[in-house]
Amino acid sequence: MAMDLAKKKEIISKFCRNEQDTGSSEVQIALLSNRISTLTEHLKINKKDHSSRLGLLKLVGQRKSLLRYLKRVNYPKYIETIKALGIKDKI
Repeated sequence: MAMDLAKKKEIISKFCRNEQDTGSSEVQIALLSNRISTLTEHLKINKKDHSSRLGLLKLVGQRKSLLRYLKRVNYPKYIETIKALGIKDKI
């Protein structure tokens, strides 16, 4: 299930560094977190959808590596991002 354009623009505008920013690590983490929560809700209903479960694990790994990068490069922005998204600091 694809994310609608309005929701995507809302997330980008909340986490962007400037008006032209759509690919910074903060924006990517926020978009991945939204997709992860959507897939999690889908898998609560469809317990036997194993291909979506594998896709979810792939997205979680991608988000984890982006979070690790952000923590290494810009720690204050990392703290701000995980607080805004409600992600635990386990990395």
